[in-house]
Amino acid sequence: MSSEARSSHERRVVSSQGAPPETVVDDADDERVAAYLKQHPEFLLRNPAVLAELEIPHPSGPAVSLIERQVRVLRQELEAERQRLTHLVARAREYEALSERLHQLVLKLFAAQDSAQVCALLKDTLLSEFAAEAMALKLFQAESESGPRRDPLTLAFRGFLDHRQSLCGALNQDKAQILFGDQGAMIRSAAVVPVHAGGHVGVLAIGSRDPDRFRAEMGTDLLDRLGEILGHKLRLMTPMECGETLEQPTQVPLP
Repeated sequence: MSSEARSSHERRVVSSQGAPPETVVDDADDERVAAYLKQHPEFLLRNPAVLAELEIPHPSGPAVSLIERQVRVLRQELEAERQRLTHLVARAREYEALSERLHQLVLKLFAAQDSAQVCALLKDTLLSEFAAEAMALKLFQAESESGPRRDPLTLAFRGFLDHRQSLCGALNQDKAQILFGDQGAMIRSAAVVPVHAGGHVGVLAIGSRDPDRFRAEMGTDLLDRLGEILGHKLRLMTPMECGETLEQPTQVPLP
């Protein structure tokens, strides 16, 4: 056995119970590490992750010193902040990608010649971009001097339309059936967008069988803008209702 192999062998201790070998650091190792750090004092500056992971024990016996406890807590907080930042960056990238795709939809809506083309664009884009199984555009005449309309759609969404702000989250079965028909029984969450098109008002809805696909805390600014632009577009043509349901959602990977 060579001297190098023998030295390596002597530094490894294996318990009789077959536990993983322990590495025994001798004085020579200490000297080499100390010499390297003296020769390269900028090492820890260039490798801050190493410094952050170091656990330096204090001569406090079996008890954990206050300093060690504080350092441990700070490391846990730092890791939590790193995870939160990673999550925020991922959400920001998703938002940016979705914003760009909805911008492309808006440009195509501007070029649409009639309501049929508008409906086709909404179906193709919204179902794929939101990985949803259902979409619907429901319109009805705005209330006139003759009094309010009493159809189910008006009664179900009258208060929602007065607020003019999109909502995301769970959708009760009655409203889901009004929007999506027979498929409404399978819809567990939805994004509902108010649409005001001159003499007509209504709802643009995107539905999913996944109860977590659309959550109440989700931002709706992009949907609000889409509803406003769609309303202005429909004022220039004869409004029509449309809808679509899929057996399986079209998955679009997000960055």
